[in-house]
Amino acid sequence: MADDLREPVTVAITGASGAQYGLRLIEALVAADHAVWVMISKAAHLVITTETGVDLPARPQRLAEALTERCGAVAGQIRCFGREDWMAPVASGSGAPSAMVICPCSTGTLSAVATGASNNLIERAADVTLKERRRLILVPRETPLSAIHLEHMLTLTRMGAVILPAAPGFYHQPQRIDDLVDFIVARILNQLGIEHRLMPRWGG
Repeated sequence: MADDLREPVTVAITGASGAQYGLRLIEALVAADHAVWVMISKAAHLVITTETGVDLPARPQRLAEALTERCGAVAGQIRCFGREDWMAPVASGSGAPSAMVICPCSTGTLSAVATGASNNLIERAADVTLKERRRLILVPRETPLSAIHLEHMLTLTRMGAVILPAAPGFYHQPQRIDDLVDFIVARILNQLGIEHRLMPRWGG
């Protein structure tokens, strides 16, 4: 792995619609020379295939190889972890990076994180991020929202997490679906403090 990679960012893709956001985020982080630690839920694999036609392997090593090729990453820049890989660095405060993004975030995952369920590695990694007072960004894609969803979002916001709904704007006059995806990914990168050229800043 290149020695000059920037600090890792954890990206989890769960089973909500909007797999394109998560995949594009990984590409953008790779382009920004960050190491990327990836977890993809079982439901998310199905959503990715349904929404994008991309059939990603489930085994972590093969998944890392596939994402590395897809994103043009350098060797070792992308690491992938399985659902119950409790020895992964993201499972402990002493090993987890300073930021985690769940994109997209299903309402089931939202609920689990809000209540500290930690039934799988994605939930545990989010729990670690919260308890260590690190940056946690959740990108829900659901409509309409029930009182349960809203209460969980409020709970997580009070814990210090950022709720960033997958609700792209149109004031930049998007011409393609990719423009709408980049709108949300740009907002995520802004929250992470990562420079990008996905779209100009307002008034820039």
